[in-house]
Formats: sequence, C-alpha cells, structure tokens
Amino acid sequence: MNGPSRRSARGRIKSSSTGTDERGDSLRHSPIIRPGKRKELASIGAFKRNLKILVGLMLLGIFVIYFVINRMISQGLFDESQNPRVITPFPAPKLMDLSMFQGEHKESLYWGTYRPHVYFGVRARTPQSLVAGLMWLGVKDGMYAMRHFCENSDDLSSFGWREHNGRDFGRQELVENDMILETSFVKSNGDGHGYGGDWAVRIDVKGKGSNGDAKRTAHLFFYLADEGGNVLNLGQDALDFQGNSLLVSGSHEDVGDWQIHLKSENQLETHYSGFKTPHIYNLSDLVQRNLDLQARKFGRLQLSDTSEDSSNIYVFQISGRLPFTIDIPFVSGIKGESSNVEKRLTSLTGLPLSDLLKKKHREFDAKFTECFNLSEKHDSETLGVGKTAIANMLGGIGYFYGQSKIYVPKSAQSGSQDNFLLYWPAELYTAVPSRPFFPRGFLWDEGFHQLLIWRWDFRITLDIVGHWLDLLNKDGWIPREQILGAEALSKVPKEFVVQYPSNGNPPTLFLVIRDLIDGIRMEKFIASERDEILTFLERASVRLDAWFQWFNTSQTGKESGSYFWHGRDNTTTRELNPKTLSSGLDDYPRASHPSEDERHVDLRCWMYLAADCMHSITELLGKEDKFSKEDYNATAKLLSNFDLLNQMHYDEDHGAYFDFGNHTEKVKLIWKEVIEENGQLSRQLVRKTFGKPKLTLVPQVGYVSFFPFMSRIIPPESPILEKQLDLISNRSILWSDYGLVSLAKTSSMYMKRNTEHDAPYWRGPIWMNTNYMILSSLHHYSKVDGPYSEKARAIYIELRTNLIRNVVRNYYQTGYIWEQYDQEKGTGKGTRLFTGWSALTVLIMSEEYPIF
Repeated sequence: MNGPSRRSARGRIKSSSTGTDERGDSLRHSPIIRPGKRKELASIGAFKRNLKILVGLMLLGIFVIYFVINRMISQGLFDESQNPRVITPFPAPKLMDLSMFQGEHKESLYWGTYRPHVYFGVRARTPQSLVAGLMWLGVKDGMYAMRHFCENSDDLSSFGWREHNGRDFGRQELVENDMILETSFVKSNGDGHGYGGDWAVRIDVKGKGSNGDAKRTAHLFFYLADEGGNVLNLGQDALDFQGNSLLVSGSHEDVGDWQIHLKSENQLETHYSGFKTPHIYNLSDLVQRNLDLQARKFGRLQLSDTSEDSSNIYVFQISGRLPFTIDIPFVSGIKGESSNVEKRLTSLTGLPLSDLLKKKHREFDAKFTECFNLSEKHDSETLGVGKTAIANMLGGIGYFYGQSKIYVPKSAQSGSQDNFLLYWPAELYTAVPSRPFFPRGFLWDEGFHQLLIWRWDFRITLDIVGHWLDLLNKDGWIPREQILGAEALSKVPKEFVVQYPSNGNPPTLFLVIRDLIDGIRMEKFIASERDEILTFLERASVRLDAWFQWFNTSQTGKESGSYFWHGRDNTTTRELNPKTLSSGLDDYPRASHPSEDERHVDLRCWMYLAADCMHSITELLGKEDKFSKEDYNATAKLLSNFDLLNQMHYDEDHGAYFDFGNHTEKVKLIWKEVIEENGQLSRQLVRKTFGKPKLTLVPQVGYVSFFPFMSRIIPPESPILEKQLDLISNRSILWSDYGLVSLAKTSSMYMKRNTEHDAPYWRGPIWMNTNYMILSSLHHYSKVDGPYSEKARAIYIELRTNLIRNVVRNYYQTGYIWEQYDQEKGTGKGTRLFTGWSALTVLIMSEEYPIF
C-alpha cells in the first residue's frame, strides 16, 4: 500500500473509533438512531473488539520476538543487528590483504603440492583450481588395489617427501611391496608464462629388488580436473610421446590458455577416460568402475578411451614394464606462436629437467645446512631423518577452501533441522599433522609446526599464521579444527565435523609469534625482514588482542588467575575420565567430575604465554595508546606469580603441579547390561563411582604437571625446581630410554582405556611436542645461574640423546616418523608419517628452542 492510501485508512479507523461518521456528524447527540445506523454501530463495535484483539496479538508477538532475540544475544548467538555473531567475521582488515602477501610473493606460491591427503597432487592456491594427481595399481594379498588417497591401511613400506623447499621443488619416494615410485615436482617462471608459471612432474618407476623388473607391469593413472567445471579438451586419441605428446588443454581465468603433455623415452601404452562431475574426492571410485566394466566386457585392464560430454576431468592410464620414466610438463599463458611452447616443453622434460632437478637438490641440501647447522653434529643417518622431517613438514602444507560447521542448538534456529550454522566461505593455507590420518588444519598443532617452518622460510610462516588469524570470528574465536571442502570432509567421521564455539584450543600461535619477536631482539633478521614482521604484527595485533580477550573471558575460572577448559561432558556414563579435547591432550586425566570449579594448570600457563606475548607486541610496536600494555603486563605478572601459582596448583607431597576440581580416584569401568534406544539389551562398559568426589588437587603426575616448568615460572634457585628435575629423571615415574612418558607409571590412570573402544592416548605414550618443550626448559635452566644448573644439564643431554636416537632408529626400521612412541619399547605408535610436531626432532638436533 502506498503513502496516501495508508493515511486514508488510518483516518477512517480514527473516525470510527471516536463515534463519528464519515461526514463528521455526532452520533452521541442524535435523538433518533435509524435501523441502518444500528447495524452500522454494531459493525463498528465488532470492528473495535477485533482491532483490540489484533493489537494485543501484535504486541504479544513483538514481546516474544524481543524475548527470543535478547535470549540469543545473551547466549552470543546473535548480535544487536540480528546477525549470527558466531559466523560473522571479525571486523578488521584481513591480514591476507597486506601488500606483503600480494604480487611476487603470492604468485610464487600459486602452484604447489597443496593436496597432502593424496599420495601426489598439485593444485593452485585458489578456490576453483586446476587440480592434478596420481593414482596407481598396487598389489595387496595377490590382488590389485587402487592407490590414491594416503591411507595407513595401504601398508606402503614407506612414503613421503625426501626433499621439499615449500615453494618450487619437491622429491618424494613411495615404496610399494614390489615397486618404487619417485615423484618430483618443479616450477619454472619467466616472460610470457601464465600466472604462477609452468611446472613439471617426473615419475620414475622401478622394481623393488633385482629380479622383478622384467616381469612387473605398472599401471599409473595421471589426471587433471577443473574444479570450476570448465570443459577440458582432449589432445590426441593416441600418443607417440615425441610428436603427439599433448594430453589435454583448456583455459582458466588465472593462467589463460594452458596445455599439459606427456613425454617418455620408454615403450608405453596409454588409455584415457573423461568424466563430468563437480567432485573429485570420489575419482578413484569412478576409475575403478570404468576398469571393472572394461575387464568384464573385454578382459582388459585398461580405461575405456571414452569421455562424457563436457568432461571437466581427464584420467590418463600409462602402462609399461618396469623400469620406466615419464615427464608431464604443464605450460600456461599460451598466446599463439609467440609463447614458445615447444621451447618451454623442452626445458621441462628429458635432460634439461634432470639438470633442473639436480640443481634444486643441491640448493635444498645447502639450505638445510644453512638453517640448522647440523653437518658436524650428527652422522649421515641422523641427518637423513632431519631432512625427511623438514621436507615432509613443508611438503605437507595444503590449501583448503570451504565452510566450517559451527554448533548452534536447533532450538535457537527457527525451523532448522540441523544443529549447526555454516561459517563464512574461507580459505586456509596450513601445514597438516599427518597426511594419511589428519590431512587438515589443527589450531594447536600449527604453532609447533611454525616453530620449525619459520627457520626455513619466515614468509611462509607469516602467510600461514595470517590465514589462521583471518578465521577469527566477531567474538574473537577460531574453530580449533578446520575441515574445509568436500575432500577434507570425506576423511572425517560425521560426529567430529561440527565445531563448538564455547571451546578453545591451546593458543600456540603466540608461541611462534613470540619466537619471531625474540628473533628480532636477537637480530636474527636483516632490516627488510624485520620490517615485514613488524608490518604483519601491526595489523595482526587487533586480531591477537581479540583472541586473547576471548580466552580471558570465556575460559576463566571462579578465582582470579584461574582458567579451565570448556567442553568436558559432565553427564557421561561411558568415559572413565571425561575427555578434555579442547586442551589438545584429549584423554589426559583431569577431575573425575567436570564442573565450573575446575582450575587447569596448563591453560593458566598458555594464558601467561599469551599475555606476555601481547605485552611484547605492544612494547615492540609502541601501541600503548591502542592496547593497554599495563593490562597485559599485569595479567602476565599475575599468572607468573610464583606464590599464587603454588597456592592454586602445587602439591607438596608429590612435588608436582596439579589441576584442581571435583575429584575422586574411586572410579571404574564395569560391565553392565544396558537397554538401548531400540529396545535391544546389550552388555557395555559403564562408569561407576565408588567414592564421593570432593574439591581437591587432582593427583595425576604427567605432562600437565610440568607446564609451570615449561613456562619457566619456577625461579632457578627454588627447591621446587629440584623436585621437578627429580620427577623428570625418575625412572619409576616418567623417565624412559626413549623419552618422557605422558602420564606417570604410578598413576591410577596409566595406560587405562577411557572407554571400551578408546585406547590410552595421552596416558603413557611418548609425544614429541611436550618432550620438546620440557627439553627446551631443561636447556634454559642449564644455562642460568642457580644451584641446579648442572643437574638440569645432565638430564638435558641424556633426554635429548634418547629422543633423537629413538626417532632415527624407528625411521630406519619402519620407514616412518610416528605420531607417538611406545612408553615401554619406544616403537612408533598411532598414525605414521606424522611429520607435524614430531618433525620438531630437527630443532632438537640443532638445539633451537623458543622462549616458552
């Protein structure tokens, strides 16, 4: 309804409500009321009653809406403008928009091996990328098995990057039961090339052993896909590898017209198949179905040499007897004859490619020596493991794009059947803990990753940290696990996908930021590098402040200076000790009965690190006017107050620091018959408490007990330091010949299962990240003046030797660096190719430690 009509309607309503007809005659003083007028008055009365009801309902509705919105605001679900706060980006300029991350830097990182979840893959750092990858047929139990995604169940003897520089070169070895594949990746850029330049892949395939080469036929499957759905053009139905070498071509918004070729000096057979699909995570299934159909119809193990209409994926089968070598060059920015395509192809194949790969190999070795200075300290086997560790850390960097799922109760969403909201579409450039099992971003792992990476290439570190901080939401929270995109989602069980905005994760990014600041103070950077880091911190400071404030408000305990990890389940009847996933230490035993009375000593120490780091940033940048340096300094002083720490967390009898909470040691898992929701009777392990819990220190000696030691809050002259050193070196408690175990051998929870299906995780096995931090503090206390420096030095030397020796021994016995190590035998446990924080072995070798 337009303006004038609305005013007319209001005028008629008003005249009716005052008892005046349309002519303005007074009905109240009329001596005679005509019959027609009586009906009119009755209608008016009914209208007035209905109007009152309508107005009342409207007011009630407004009140209900007001109440619901305010309730949501109070729960942090919506802000005053009715936007979902939890999925609203933090209102500050993005770090990735800084000029330092544009131009040459951005282009130099455009292409890369950014698909850590596959055995070999190439993509660009852009959401709708061209994507390349490799599959092959392995043999398992006498049958062919497709290899594509990294899987522990594939039982490869060994695989991983032997060299990788994080930018334009990598060499990987994949050892099958009877075959070895070596994949090399290298980039080249110059005038006339498309954005990001050209690249090439070399695949060397040979038999394992001396007798199998002539008998074994290998089947490789190299593919190229366009995530944007752009149609790809098949080159030739038949290749001769010299003249007709074109596999496929196309056009992409970023790189212009492009071609990909295949060249080899060997006698090979090729076939292809084209697919049209928006997803590539199920590509290996499509290929297997195509092969199975061909095998049933024609008895041949080969692709169908057909393609679907408007195919955006082409898979090329390359088959031949071992050994053989293939080169696959990619050229972009093709513009007619002036692009010198043949010349560029020649430079990325055959002998020129061999020479380029040798040059990159020499540069990698030289940089490894320069960064870590290990050549005179260790034997060749140890150096080989060190190179593998840094290569896999850099080769495990991935690029992901998608939307996180954030928990929000159904009751808070009108008409929704889901218990989550979608975060804004975001990209993440990040290292990953493990390619087979954890090929995605983990917040608390990333700080440890970057302690290693910044020493190799600090600009990559700033890029990665910037991507993480740009994920900060309006409340100052970052989801702890990043599962972005269909490929990442395909690797994660549904129940672990949704992230909880009440839960934090150790803020280890402060660990690497303070390490960079210390590097500036110690003049480890030249002037231009120092300026880049300061420019980064200038923009990052507002986000870091918001992140700090989120922790300092949402995770605080009841007493000043106390904190506790949110997210523990206080209703569970299935867990021996409710997990604390948000702490990163998962099943490490805390108070038996979770409550808001808890005080977690590790989180207190993380907050000390964060406050001290923020204080350093404000000092370095001179930002006292924007952020209160004194507030950060006061918080850091409060949290490092030795007397207050001891009052809250120190146990004199054990000489250890403990959590505080509602606790009893008299808890067990017992078998019990339980009626399930479907009415079926089953026998399950159920938790039973045999004693009444009380508020007390939780007597579990382990990694958590040493966070004050790791934070160096303990004065070097304190007798408590000696007790900490005694605990660390006690062979009956934490010490082993392979490293420090995660939970005391004397603990009531040592190596106890948390549920029927949950094996002990942080209840005994040896973990490299915490051993590294304890080793770092041993190194610190061995250098400062104090009565216990010699004792700290002796323990440091022995622990360091044990850790290095065990990782190296396991690598040459198993072919892998592992997630954790057995507390009794030192053998690798958990997932293999865990070259996330286990790669800190390199920093232990070079004795490079942060000031934690």
